[in-house]
Amino acid sequence: MTSLDKPTEDTQQDDARTVTEAALFEAFGGVRGMVETVLPGLLFVTIYTVNKDLHMSAIAALAVSLVLVVVRLAMKDTVKHAFSGVFGVAFGVVFAMMTGNAKDFYLPGMLYTLGLSLAYLVTTLCGVPLLGLILGPVFKENLSWRTRNPGRKKAYAKASYAWGLILLGKCAILFPLYWWADTTQFGWVLIALKIPPFLLAVWLTWVFLAKAPAPIDVFAEMEAAEKAEEERKATAAAERGETESGRHRRGM
Repeated sequence: MTSLDKPTEDTQQDDARTVTEAALFEAFGGVRGMVETVLPGLLFVTIYTVNKDLHMSAIAALAVSLVLVVVRLAMKDTVKHAFSGVFGVAFGVVFAMMTGNAKDFYLPGMLYTLGLSLAYLVTTLCGVPLLGLILGPVFKENLSWRTRNPGRKKAYAKASYAWGLILLGKCAILFPLYWWADTTQFGWVLIALKIPPFLLAVWLTWVFLAKAPAPIDVFAEMEAAEKAEEERKATAAAERGETESGRHRRGM
């Protein structure tokens, strides 16, 4: 390696890290997405801690999640994270109202987390890591990592295992507390476990993908193929035109 090669490689690595960070930020919502995930549950447990009023706590949590969607819409921003929050809160409100148990507000989210952890682990064991399916379109590589980029598939597998095990560990803490702890204690523990496991999983994903081979931009490949086909057709048409022109001259 020459002294001129190293800066180029360092620049390429920095570019890869930047692209990875941007893709993860887009896929997982960044700081704003975390706020939208935590705020409804935080409001619920805060109000319930103060007055033990299930209805007021549930209505406040649902109202703030709807406000977050309205703000997204007003700013013409993507609403997928806010909408997912609304659905999660709505299911929690329905469960809690039906049973009269405030802890059931958190039950749909816990079941979703358990299902998601199993999905990460099972899909990876089957050779199609879920994180690759999620991030493939974000990186414009779609499923090219499955057959054309083995190093990247390995990174997706490691990251998916990390997500699955971290979420499973979170469930191992929360489900026993769901039965043993009172509503207030359980709610605050759940809120405390919202962000740290998520940040750990995202950081590990960044570590694995930053060291992986660069994604294959299948969209750019398709555009290049279409352009080459158009040039080939244009060249063939020009050649046919020249042939016909030559025949016409000979006929004269």
